[in-house]
Amino acid sequence: MAAFEEISVVLQDGYEAYARFWPSAEPARAAVLYHHGIQSHCGWYEKSAAFLADAGYAVLQVDRRGSGRNEKQRGHAESADQLVDDAFVSGARLKELSSLSSYHVIGVSWGGKLAVAAYATNSEDVSSLTLVTPGLFPLVGVTKEEAAKIGFAMIYEPEQKFRIPLDDPKFFTKDPAWREFVSADPLTLRECTASFYLASRRMDRIVNSLGAAPAVPVHLLLAGEEHIVDNARTVAFLEDVDWPQTTISRHEQARHSLEFEGDSQVYYNQLARFLDSVG
Repeated sequence: MAAFEEISVVLQDGYEAYARFWPSAEPARAAVLYHHGIQSHCGWYEKSAAFLADAGYAVLQVDRRGSGRNEKQRGHAESADQLVDDAFVSGARLKELSSLSSYHVIGVSWGGKLAVAAYATNSEDVSSLTLVTPGLFPLVGVTKEEAAKIGFAMIYEPEQKFRIPLDDPKFFTKDPAWREFVSADPLTLRECTASFYLASRRMDRIVNSLGAAPAVPVHLLLAGEEHIVDNARTVAFLEDVDWPQTTISRHEQARHSLEFEGDSQVYYNQLARFLDSVG
C-alpha cells in the first residue's frame, strides 16, 4: 500500500496546516485534492487516499485549520472567504508537489460543501468534483436557541465555542468498530466557534451560485441510510445546475461515511473509475 509524507501547507495568513501527501508511482496520472468533513480529519480517509495513490494519483489531504492535528485556534475560522482561500492555497501546493497544472477535487460531507464553494468562486485548474455525501443541505443542525446564542456570540465573543450536533456515531456508520473509532478518536472535532458557524452559513450563498461556474464533470456519491444530509435536495440542486457530465452512485445500505461501510472496496473503485473516466 502507498505511504504518505507528512508536510505542512502554509496558508495565506501564515497558519501552518498539517497535511499528508501521497505521491503516486511516476509519472502521476493526475492529482487529487481531498477535503474532509467538519468533525473529521485526513486520517479518517487514509485508506481511500492510499488506494488512489496506488492507482496512480498524487493525493493531497490537508487537515482544515483548527481541526485534526492542527491545535492552533481549534474549531475556528474567520470567514467563508478564508476557508475558500485555504482550499485555493492547498490546490496550489498540490500542483507544486505533483508538478501538474490541474487537479481533481474530492470533498466528503462538509468538505463537499467546501469543494463546491471553492469551485463556484474560482474554477481554474479544477478538472472534476467528487462529492461524497456532501453537506450542502444538512438534516442535522443547531437548535434555534443555540443559533441565537451563536448570533449573540458573533457580536461579543466570536471565538466562543459551540457543540457540533453530530455526537451519535450511528449517524456515520453501522459498523461497531468504526463507531468506536469515531467516538474515541482524540482528533475528532467536537466544537466550533461562532465565527466558524457563521462562515459555514455564508458559504451556502456561494454554493448556490455554482450554476454560474463553468460545467465540470461531477460524481455524487450518496448513502441510502443517510441521517446527516438531505439526499433529495442535493440531487435536486445538481439537477437544477444541469451539467452534462454528472454521475450519481448510490450505496443504498450505507450510512453517511462510505469509507466505513460495507465493502469499502466498491466505494474505492467508484472513486478511481470516475477519475479515470474524466482523464
